Amino acid sequence: MLGMIRNSLFGQHEETPYKLLSSETKDGVSYEVRRYEGGRFASVESEGRGFDEAAGESMKKLLKYVGGSNDRGQGLGMTAPVCITAFLRDDGSWTRRFVFGLRVPSGFQECPPVPTETGVRIDDRPGMTVYALQFGGFAKEVDYRTQAARLATALGDSAPYQRGLYLCCGYDPPMKPYGRRNEVWFLQEEP
Repeated sequence: MLGMIRNSLFGQHEETPYKLLSSETKDGVSYEVRRYEGGRFASVESEGRGFDEAAGESMKKLLKYVGGSNDRGQGLGMTAPVCITAFLRDDGSWTRRFVFGLRVPSGFQECPPVPTETGVRIDDRPGMTVYALQFGGFAKEVDYRTQAARLATALGDSAPYQRGLYLCCGYDPPMKPYGRRNEVWFLQEEP
């Protein structure tokens, strides 16, 4: 138990690298434009459940994979952020379909271990440019929705981003009590 608490509070993780393209503020909302390279991600898809329920179940599966539930029985180490793709209806409300993704650590990108946990797969994801809005606290569905609405308002109707989905990103383990980092990412339309 003490080891889990220590790792949650002080544990190291590999953060997904990116290139900062710009930092902007519009209508009192500060956000960044970033470029992420493509890579391999461990992913779990969930349909038919609400966000918070799906998050608990899907995260367990991803944590088991990086903890050693793979064909090598090898712990991989943790990466951040965990990115949850929320799919939207035409009216902007969420569907009940989510894809939870965790970037495979850099030491395993070339040849990631095969998941043995049912429902976990390895995806090759292309590079992407995102509009990223950061916020704190223990983020739940309502927090991501609120922050996404703030970012959408700041960007306006003319910004070139995909409107059918966005990513809800969390950087911290659940037991970290303060200084938490969460983000909402809108994917910029690629030319």
